[in-house]
Amino acid sequence: MIPFVDLKREYAEIGEDVTTALERVVQRGWFLLGEEAESFEEAFAAYVGVEHGVSMNSGSDALFLVLKALGIQEGDEVITVAHTFISTADAIVRNGATPVFVDIDPDTYCMDPTKIEAKLSGKTKLVLPVHLYGHPAAMDAIVSVAREHRLSVVEDACQAHGATYQGHPVGRLGDAACFSFYPTKNLGAYGDGGMAVTNDSALAEKLRMARNYGQQHKHCHEFVGVNSRLDEIQAALLRVKLHHLDHWNTRRRAIAQLYTEHLRDTELILPHEHEDARSVYHLYVVRCQQRDRLQQRLSERGIQTQIHYPVPIHKQPAYAQSHRQVSLPVTEQACTEILSLPMHPFLTDDEVMQTIKGVKECL
Repeated sequence: MIPFVDLKREYAEIGEDVTTALERVVQRGWFLLGEEAESFEEAFAAYVGVEHGVSMNSGSDALFLVLKALGIQEGDEVITVAHTFISTADAIVRNGATPVFVDIDPDTYCMDPTKIEAKLSGKTKLVLPVHLYGHPAAMDAIVSVAREHRLSVVEDACQAHGATYQGHPVGRLGDAACFSFYPTKNLGAYGDGGMAVTNDSALAEKLRMARNYGQQHKHCHEFVGVNSRLDEIQAALLRVKLHHLDHWNTRRRAIAQLYTEHLRDTELILPHEHEDARSVYHLYVVRCQQRDRLQQRLSERGIQTQIHYPVPIHKQPAYAQSHRQVSLPVTEQACTEILSLPMHPFLTDDEVMQTIKGVKECL
């Protein structure tokens, strides 16, 4: 069996440091909004190259609270994509606003900047690009359009820890950015976790209050907030893992290079890395016209694959009725062909080559 992900191997590599971190938290006896979360926020913000990091209990809440803190509300519209995990759009709707979907670049699967202008209206307040599969969106063009129309830009970087665009880490390219620490992410917790990052001190302070019931000081609630705090155990684990992130991303890129080198002579459409971008290959996604057949044959050989994402958001039951007139031909075509091959930094070269052999024989 070649697993799609393997967190047991990760633990085998860092288990001793993880145990030490867990014991440190338990012995201290402080489990929320303590030293571990504060230290991790500082370390991750420094890694991204921004002034502030505000940890939360998920990437979904980070998106929701950042949009809320930026004033997104009922009647507003937010430009985003339908080819992403549904939490991107949910963050907009949870604030009472309407997601306006634009199509994607067929090479990177990220927002196509040339499609934004046509979807703007007097209600548009913000642009929310997604750095999908670990590949940065075309932020120079996206930010240029947004600034021309005086719109905020928030990066959904939930799949792109450590990716860079024009030499700059994602997360520092807009007004704010959101990361997820779901266990299978490049930097993952042992449960849910998230982070919002920004250079805006006022925004950061508002987020700190929003995640903790709207209070800056205990028993003084200045606005209605939520309970969205990253616990100390997860923060301690993430501090351990952050030291390994660059090494793990380098390994992901090496695996991607092997896939690309040995599959380029097949009928598959392979991932394209833009010349301005450095992908961290959260996923290695190929396209195949006979995708379902290929996936079934690989499964029979013990090679696990997944599909991210088979149904675009505007076709999901929760959104289909309100977006029935939306047409996104590139997105819709891609969703019928995409297949994610095994990708994690603990794959051996032999497992990668077995997967390559299996793909070639199953096409």
